[in-house]
Amino acid sequence: MTAAAAAPGTAESEALARVFGFHGYRPGQAEIVEAMLAGDDVLAIMPTGGGKSLCYQLPALVRGGLTVVVSPLIALMEDQVAALRANGVTAAALSSATGADERAWILDAAREERLRLLYVAPERLASGRFCDWLGGLGVTRLAVDEAHCISQWGHDFRPDYLRLGDLASRLAVPVGAFTATADEETRAEIVRRLFDGRAPQQFIRGFDRPNLFLAFQPKASPRRQVLDFVTARRGQSGIVYCATRDRAEAMAEALRGAGCQAQAYHAGLEAEERSRRQTLFTRGDGVVMAATVAFGMGVDKPDVRFVVQADLPKSIEAYYQEIGRAGRDGLPADTLTLYGADDIRLARARIDEGDAPPERKRADHARLSALLSLAEAPRCRRQTLLAYFGESDAEPCGNCDLCREPPERIDGTEIAQMALSAMLRTGEGFGAGHVVSVLRGESDERIERLGHDQIRTFGVGAAHARSDWQAWLRQMLALGLCGIDGSRGGAWSVTDAGWEVLRGGRTVELRRETPRRLERRRAAAVAPDMAPEDAELLAALKARRAEIARAANVPAYVVFSDRSLVEMAQNRPATAEAMADVHGVGAAKLERYGDTFLEVIRAAG
Repeated sequence: MTAAAAAPGTAESEALARVFGFHGYRPGQAEIVEAMLAGDDVLAIMPTGGGKSLCYQLPALVRGGLTVVVSPLIALMEDQVAALRANGVTAAALSSATGADERAWILDAAREERLRLLYVAPERLASGRFCDWLGGLGVTRLAVDEAHCISQWGHDFRPDYLRLGDLASRLAVPVGAFTATADEETRAEIVRRLFDGRAPQQFIRGFDRPNLFLAFQPKASPRRQVLDFVTARRGQSGIVYCATRDRAEAMAEALRGAGCQAQAYHAGLEAEERSRRQTLFTRGDGVVMAATVAFGMGVDKPDVRFVVQADLPKSIEAYYQEIGRAGRDGLPADTLTLYGADDIRLARARIDEGDAPPERKRADHARLSALLSLAEAPRCRRQTLLAYFGESDAEPCGNCDLCREPPERIDGTEIAQMALSAMLRTGEGFGAGHVVSVLRGESDERIERLGHDQIRTFGVGAAHARSDWQAWLRQMLALGLCGIDGSRGGAWSVTDAGWEVLRGGRTVELRRETPRRLERRRAAAVAPDMAPEDAELLAALKARRAEIARAANVPAYVVFSDRSLVEMAQNRPATAEAMADVHGVGAAKLERYGDTFLEVIRAAG
């Protein structure tokens, strides 16, 4: 999708180019900015990387006054403030980490009406004195980032967000709420809790991230699969999500052993150490973070080139949020999600054993089933993903594993009936290995002792390989035709849906698995058609950017994004005027960095 041009000659188009160096809006931004400028309440659902922050930053500059932004993590706020200041915007962040001198400066800037954007952490709202202080600053609008955190049943619920409704009522100013994922139920809860009975304008933009390569893979040797994938992308920044702290630590150690710059991140670390590691990731090049979901919304690094989910997420919303941390700059990025039967069993058990009410458990099971349908999809993953979010008219994307290597689809009804019958005739008391042995007619002492070599199902599936049956059982589990009872040693049993197949009331489509080496697939190229001499210049521009970022103690992307450097390398601007036409080069950055980057370009010849 191409950027939409801002209306020429308007204050917003002038600020868009002068401050941010953008010459048009990303899809969906223009209408939201217009509503914010008009003083309307707004609820905007936009894909990660879709430019949500600009939708409240630009109105803050054009209309003046003070916009308060509630953001969930300190590191996220600090990076956004650093980026705004690099663009010449008077912005600040206020949290428990803010020093006395900075607090004094913020107060002075607010009193003098110089401060345009003030980022605050949600835990600050617990203080009545702090809210009183905010109320006295003459706030003109309130923006809530990651607004889905206000939903008690959302995947990133933050209790401090529940105070936002009171703050919004107290300030009595227009409210803008922004998030990347919120289903209908979550959107209704955001409106109910945040807008005090008012009906905000709702903007639900497309969920497609066409620059992301989508892939799933059954677990075979998970650590080796991750190591192969990551080492094929050595030198790129990426995230490997793990289900537990121990797995994150072990994965980081394994990655370091494979020669990668890797760190672990999880809630078990001291706050100072977590902050140090996150800073290393956001400000470094080629750092890989092995992390639990504790490492999430604080990631504002646009040049993350890959995300691996070493364990199955709990829902499509969580999946979408996590992979969305890749390729926020719009350049190509890779994603890979690993999953297996144990993941499915544990996810189901976690829901069943939780203390949520029955209706919530049913909804959580449905969300998990939707994710499993994506994992076991027989055709284009992007079509399946977008259909979940209500976009049912998408064409095959050509940028997922199933489009690149279409699997063989078969009528699996008879296969499923064989497997389900084997489970029933063995008393629904055995694991997958035993069921497959019965199906293949593989007798041993235990099978003979139990008499399972005498049942009608023994050997009916001998024509198929053990690996085929293992794959089909996993697919049947994902389709909800059978279940696993962890309290009985992982025994497989037939569900109501499975009985429907057995009785002939339902057909089943399965995939025939073929060996794939997706993890060794060539890494997505940031600029696939770049000439060798331009690639050399890009490397030199990145080196200069790194020097400047280290000296200023800011993330590299605060100086210039990868997209800006790619344009410089390909277009080779020779003058300040030409440099100003490059994406992301606003007036402040042109004045601060223009000459030094022009010097690198001229030296390249």
